[in-house]
Amino acid sequence: MLGSIKLLLFLSVTYLAKASEDDVLDLTDADFESVISQHDTALVMFYAPWCGHCKRLKPEYAVAAGILKNDDPPVALAKVDCTEGGKSLCEKYSVSGYPTLKIFRKGELSQEYNGPRESNGIVKHMKAQVGPSSKELLTVANFEDFLKKDEVVVVGFFEKESDLKGDFLKVADKLREEITFGHSSAKDVLEKAGYKNNVVLYRPKRLQNKFEESSVEYKGEEDSLKAFIKANYHGLVGIRQKDNMRDFTDPLVVAYFDVDYVKNAKGTNYWRNRVLKVAKEVDEVSFAISDKDDFTHELNDYGIDFAKKDKPVVAGRDADGNKFVMSTEFSIEALLAFSKDLLAGKLEPFIKSEPVPESQGAVKVAVGKNFKELVTDSERDALVEFYAPWCGHCQKLTPIWDELGEKLKDEEVDIVKIDATANDWPKSLYDVSGFPTIYWKPKDSSRRPVRYNGGRAVEDFLKYVSEQATNELKGWDRKGNVKKDEL
Repeated sequence: MLGSIKLLLFLSVTYLAKASEDDVLDLTDADFESVISQHDTALVMFYAPWCGHCKRLKPEYAVAAGILKNDDPPVALAKVDCTEGGKSLCEKYSVSGYPTLKIFRKGELSQEYNGPRESNGIVKHMKAQVGPSSKELLTVANFEDFLKKDEVVVVGFFEKESDLKGDFLKVADKLREEITFGHSSAKDVLEKAGYKNNVVLYRPKRLQNKFEESSVEYKGEEDSLKAFIKANYHGLVGIRQKDNMRDFTDPLVVAYFDVDYVKNAKGTNYWRNRVLKVAKEVDEVSFAISDKDDFTHELNDYGIDFAKKDKPVVAGRDADGNKFVMSTEFSIEALLAFSKDLLAGKLEPFIKSEPVPESQGAVKVAVGKNFKELVTDSERDALVEFYAPWCGHCQKLTPIWDELGEKLKDEEVDIVKIDATANDWPKSLYDVSGFPTIYWKPKDSSRRPVRYNGGRAVEDFLKYVSEQATNELKGWDRKGNVKKDEL
């Protein structure tokens, strides 16, 4: 009897697992747009079959799909294989690592998914995505309480229906995870705020200062509302954290110290105000402050092993991503000079690098100090692997990479590898978010490197290189077939 019960339970679990797998939409380049446009909210996983993280996520993703498809309102979960039928989609949506998850609303890309990777967490996170993205402020008390939030808020004031209101709600949907939105059409609220058909960004009290306005009114064209919010959200000097790092574009100067608005808001603003004074004068640079303990790894990448507690340490990047460290003690004058010299190209860049190899083999070894010479300015095609020594997938790839190098050693193509944990490289050209990451660098320097998303057998690489090579290979035709010796 017990054995029969166990068998029934096993069959039930197996059936449920299969059913939940069927609940995930399997989409390709051919049907993606037509299917996704049918769903108000959808979560899409872009994956590669060989990816270990993808394999671990799939069963959790499938269980979540089974739950969310019956939710009210329902949320669709889909997957796209970047190595087969979804190659064009993955390129279109800039997929640079696996798995990558993105949220779509009514067929349009809304935002990156940065939530949990287990079924319960996925369900909870996506359920939150289907609620209102902007809170309706019905009374003056609602409005005043909303402005008391300890964060930047964006409020839309609409006396009547308008294109601006439609655009505001659309942008709120796209930015709902990053920014808090509110809106009102109540007469008392509009009179209190002094606006009728406007969008206003309000800074919290802790970030208000004498160098910039505490609120900023949107006055541009409707299609640039999102750009307006993004441009003004962090103000002259943003609070740069791990979850918003991508908001800060190069050239960038960051002051690292004990940033703590909970226990020491006054002390934090003491240093931030000094950075603000410089930022007011040098508007060509993005400025930010970061907590030194949260960014220990980044400081180590700048060659800074220890940040003193009494004054900030400063580092930055120019428009090309080159790194620089302010060697003098922090002061307003020193920060101003450093920022201007960074813009003018007067500073010596800091390059994290292993020693340059004395000789090279069939697989060339790039390091921080020779990457430009060996890859960027080589005037040769190159297939470049960015790896980490501890990465299991990288270790499995090593013998394949070595074999590929041997096969192509007499061709006009370089097979290159670089330890991405110990060296710098041009990050603006090579976005590396996981290991191994492989890029094709064309001989023509006017063309940008392209991420490789194909298979990882020697034959896969040979076929790809044969197709992409500037000059046809001597040993293989354009289809990757071995050329026969002519009699």
